[in-house]
Amino acid sequence: MAETFDFIEMKIPAKAEYVGVIRLSMSGIANRMGFNYEDIEDLKVAVSEAITNAVTHAYNEENEGEVTIGFGVYEDRLEVMVADHGGSFNLSEVKGKIGPYEQNESIESLREGGFGLFIIDALVDKVEINNEYGVIVLMTKYLQETGVELDGNELSTR
Repeated sequence: MAETFDFIEMKIPAKAEYVGVIRLSMSGIANRMGFNYEDIEDLKVAVSEAITNAVTHAYNEENEGEVTIGFGVYEDRLEVMVADHGGSFNLSEVKGKIGPYEQNESIESLREGGFGLFIIDALVDKVEINNEYGVIVLMTKYLQETGVELDGNELSTR
């Protein structure tokens, strides 16, 4: 049986002045879900970093574009997808095509840049990236911290 979730999608012009709009939306969604203040702040920084990367690197000055942000609201987690090249997406379909970000992955192979991905990886529970067409960054933050699996044998207690 497929897991049910609510999906909220927003598109913004690829301009830095709209990053704050998404930060506010992100805060409202996470607050409604019951995330604590610290987790909401972590999510805001991670999402801002992903959008800023898209705004900075996705389009040249003559070819302004859009950034699409999707929020997958599940009972136990929030998934935030940031995609440049502005296309709408089916969250379940896109998730099937992307893989996890590996810390040993060559930074040069990812157009997203370097330091931003490390920040995002440190602030959310899971990061997955697809850079076949544009860049799609999927960030997952679990509501219950003890439910995050570190490896096959232990659970996080942070």
